Amino acid sequence: MRFGQWIGLFALVISLYILWQIRQVVLVVFASVVLATVLNQLVLFLQKFRMKRGIAIAISFSLLLMIIASFLALIAPQIVDQLQQFTDFAPNALERMRTWNNWLQNAIPDQLLENIRGLRTLTQGLQTWLNQLVNNFFALLSRSLNIVLTLLLFLVLTIMLLTDPAPYRQGFILLFPAFYRRRVSEILSECETSLVGWIKGTLLTMCLIACLSYVGLLILGVRLPLVNALLAGLLEFIPNVGPTLSLIPPLLLALLDAPWKAAAVVALYFGIQQVESLVIVPLVMRTQVSLLPVVTILSVVIFAQFFGFLGLFLAIPLVIVFQICIKEILVKDILNNWQGEMKSKRQLKNDDNDSANRTLKGSAVGAGSDSKE
Repeated sequence: MRFGQWIGLFALVISLYILWQIRQVVLVVFASVVLATVLNQLVLFLQKFRMKRGIAIAISFSLLLMIIASFLALIAPQIVDQLQQFTDFAPNALERMRTWNNWLQNAIPDQLLENIRGLRTLTQGLQTWLNQLVNNFFALLSRSLNIVLTLLLFLVLTIMLLTDPAPYRQGFILLFPAFYRRRVSEILSECETSLVGWIKGTLLTMCLIACLSYVGLLILGVRLPLVNALLAGLLEFIPNVGPTLSLIPPLLLALLDAPWKAAAVVALYFGIQQVESLVIVPLVMRTQVSLLPVVTILSVVIFAQFFGFLGLFLAIPLVIVFQICIKEILVKDILNNWQGEMKSKRQLKNDDNDSANRTLKGSAVGAGSDSKE
């Protein structure tokens, strides 16, 4: 390798290291880009009525804040009341689960426990996990300041990107060679279309899942129906993994009342997921990029492992962008043109050989004529 190539490789390694160190900030910036992209569609719609962009942005943010405030005003009192009920019966629930834990250990013979490895560890670890959950509750609340600061940064970046997105887009495009900049602009437009369609479909799906879960839990008489329904709607943002996680709290609460109620909760959530897969998703996700289930699950797990909470919730938008880049850049622009480029090189080489052969033949003919003379 030449000296300049070593310098380039060293700069690339340093850049990747810096990006890894500020990965949380990068994810916040990406989340701001996604929200700004979605709100920009509303701003462009308002500008069709000959409205100035600044006024359209103010109206868009006002509508967003109004929806959030109205949502919180309607459900916040009920959530506070149900959380108070949870704190009241949580000690009794923990004590009952400890009793069931001890009964399970005494009821199952030791020989069977030895044959089923991990069952004793699971039953003993349940009590420890519940105790840690209660003890760490206030520790989680103490981190609220960091969450608030991150949220403020997120909103400020969103406003700045939404105010004048063209310079940021052009600046990003200028990072690529001149011959490829038009192609980069097309890829960015496709990413924008896919993200907007995915966000719209996901928000509508979240609302429908939350409503269906609330009605079902209310009919079954499960405690904290509103909290569990909101949790089901929010976790719907994480496909495949989120619905499974949302089942755990209502299942435990139903198990405290009666085993049949727990089975009914499982049946309820299974039915809701079937309705989502067969009815809701085909109707509202027509513009969403199709993602394979295995790719979705692995992406959620990997991004959550590497990037934590933000990676968990931004896994699908990141995968959508990566999939479009792979399809457009790697597949269409490189792999699909690889054979054509090889053929062109071979054809050019053959043409050069034919030209050289013709030149040699011409020289030979000329030399023969000279000798005859």
